[in-house]
Amino acid sequence: MTISDEDLAHAKRISVEQVALLRMSRGCTNETLEGLPEASVHRALRRLEYPDLPTARGMFRLAQERGDDGQVPAHALTGALDQLHAALEADRPARFTAGVPTGLADAEGRTGPSPTAGMSLTAWDWLGPGNIGGRTRGLVIDPERPDRMWAASAGGGVWHTEDGGGEWQPVDDFLGNLACACIAQDPARPATLYVGTGEGFSNGDALRGNGLFTTTDTVTWAPVDATQTPDFRFVSRIAVSSTGEVLLAATNSGVFRSADPGRATWTPVLTGVAVADVKFHPADDRLAVAGSMRAGEAWFSRDGGRTWVTAGRGPWEGRVELAYAAADPGTVYASVEMSRGGQIWRSTDGGETYEPRKTRDPAGRTAAYLGDQGWYDNAIWAGDPTDADLVLVGGIDLWRSTDGGDSVAEISTWWEPRSVHADHHAIVSHPGYDGRTNRTVFFGNDGGVFKADDLFAVGTEDEPPFVRGWTELVNNYGATQFYGGAGHTAGGKIIGGAQDNGTLVFDPALGTERWREFFGGDGGWCAADPDDENVFYGEYVFLNIHRSTDGGATDDTRGDRYISGQFFNPVVRDWDWKPVPFRIPDAKNRQAEFIAPFVMDPNNPQRLLAGGRSLWVTDDAKTRNTPGSGPRWRAIKGNAGSLITALAVSPRDSDVIWVGHEDGLVFRTTEGTNTAPAWDRVGATGARRLEPRRYCTGLTAHPDDPDTVYATFGGFEPGNLWVTRDGGAEWTDLAGGLPAVPVRALAVHPGRPGFLYCGTEIGLFASEDEGATWSPTNEGPTNCSVDDLFWMDRTLVCVTHGRGMFRIDLSDVA
Repeated sequence: MTISDEDLAHAKRISVEQVALLRMSRGCTNETLEGLPEASVHRALRRLEYPDLPTARGMFRLAQERGDDGQVPAHALTGALDQLHAALEADRPARFTAGVPTGLADAEGRTGPSPTAGMSLTAWDWLGPGNIGGRTRGLVIDPERPDRMWAASAGGGVWHTEDGGGEWQPVDDFLGNLACACIAQDPARPATLYVGTGEGFSNGDALRGNGLFTTTDTVTWAPVDATQTPDFRFVSRIAVSSTGEVLLAATNSGVFRSADPGRATWTPVLTGVAVADVKFHPADDRLAVAGSMRAGEAWFSRDGGRTWVTAGRGPWEGRVELAYAAADPGTVYASVEMSRGGQIWRSTDGGETYEPRKTRDPAGRTAAYLGDQGWYDNAIWAGDPTDADLVLVGGIDLWRSTDGGDSVAEISTWWEPRSVHADHHAIVSHPGYDGRTNRTVFFGNDGGVFKADDLFAVGTEDEPPFVRGWTELVNNYGATQFYGGAGHTAGGKIIGGAQDNGTLVFDPALGTERWREFFGGDGGWCAADPDDENVFYGEYVFLNIHRSTDGGATDDTRGDRYISGQFFNPVVRDWDWKPVPFRIPDAKNRQAEFIAPFVMDPNNPQRLLAGGRSLWVTDDAKTRNTPGSGPRWRAIKGNAGSLITALAVSPRDSDVIWVGHEDGLVFRTTEGTNTAPAWDRVGATGARRLEPRRYCTGLTAHPDDPDTVYATFGGFEPGNLWVTRDGGAEWTDLAGGLPAVPVRALAVHPGRPGFLYCGTEIGLFASEDEGATWSPTNEGPTNCSVDDLFWMDRTLVCVTHGRGMFRIDLSDVA
């Protein structure tokens, strides 16, 4: 039964215009929206204010990676890892540094445990999440042993399962780059795998890669040296010919071809354009097709990828994904981003020309199956060997067509936890899929890996939500990308703000497989009330701070948890803002970082400080929240010309506050509790100045000395960690023993202030001499980005952007 826009608007108490916007932006039907719970409707309307979050995320990370010249050096990550390995070869560290196990280098210069060690590492405890997953760009399955699968995660490297997804482990914690965008298998030699790194699906995406990596035994991985060049910074897809002789790589520089066994030679065969997809014909290695990243183009090759010809088609726009029909490889389907919504096209001459399909939903409307982000999530499959008209497309949700793309119907529901997670990137058939006795298909999305045991059994309910037949395979697939975290020492609960997976809570009594989301969307910075184990603070994008008063036990079902001033107004049937002083104006105007800093005063849990264009403070953070009132906010520091990116309050004196900015400037006040405190820019004069003019990623106040603060900076440059011990007059560079990578977090041991722990783009480092020397400690958090560090008594919690959270008990070093 279909429902009109007018009827849906009346049922949901929103406008007809909002119905149309929701249907287009969320890539779904009115029938799916009809089943949407009220709180989810409100959240979906909230998201309309932020139509391009994936790009904003990418630009946020990119800003933290730029140097003083505004650039990110090509393959800077490789250089940093080489620097680390060279240092280890020259002077192998002690077994432990500041109580943290130090990874010893093997004969090839790699630090840490063997690739099979996974998360069971000495001293470090992996906290998960084991049930949340993370963005998964590619999947491959062993054709001889189908329970063996490999998944390429965007920030956490490659993961492997031996039991069909019953449990996952990382294949190599120390792969030279963990920003994996695709994975491919040699059809002739299934033990040979290739991984492409660097996500090129956004103009500003900062998850840069380092070429291709390969293994010939599925265990030992090595870089493909010839791809360690700027042309391979973003590898979006790899195609392997049926004989395994030829590789094609789709990159942001074009398509490259390699035909030598050692992969030492790569020839550019399609240049001057970013390419999203490339595929070989399943049986004829002479034939191949490719689709553009942004240009609305498709190409075909008739000579094994040596030369390419532009395909004939109508006016296309944006990203193009392609799929050969297994039942008739002369048929090629294209999922085209278009201006919005997406459209299916079909070729019946092997990809030389394409014609549009109707792409209609069951109500006869144009199906906007890609929503408003087809450049980000766009997948298509036509792998049924018995039916060339059977097509799957994936955007925010999954859709199925049985008539070659003329009509499509949803088979998943993004807002229902029992269905499949949103944002689809990979669709892969079981090796035994035959269209009759085996119709199993696997899916990679922003929530990890999912399975349909029978493709024809999913999406068969009379109306949404579509939950029947879906199986979640996120079992210790710990690829969650956190931005920040906080914990309550006495109660043991931990919260974390995750990319696209909301603000999550971990209860140690429930274990790593029972993390739960209590606030949706993107999470960010976090805070925990030390006096009340039920009070936690998190944020949505652009400084929209929210509060939980039940320890994260319940979801935000009423939309009244924002304490930054936003609330759902039933009168106007949309999100609204409270009057001043009950709002943060910078949050309302989005004059703040995508993930903006806020902190709790360590001396007063009623006091929160939040950084946007100005610095805002509330002294009644726990006051009752209503649509017309709540915590009162006031500005105590004005606009300094750039956004605030880092905050710190002295644990000894609430008047001492430090503020860092995106242009590297740092300010200090000793009157922080005054109505209008005076501020001094520090490090600008004197013999020992604060030199970086790049993104200030963090400020850490000394636990005992109000005049001492540590400042961390972004950029693949030396000198990303500094300290002042005299209130900012003079500064010392402490990064001499660290690789030239962004430093994102620093922690000072509460019992031994000379022991420092430094979170960087390539893992955790420790010092026992106040930062004069450093030793790598890559056992545990691996070489992925460590975005935050915090203490729960003497236990250090390590928050990573790609591998979840870890902790280590450092009581014995005090």
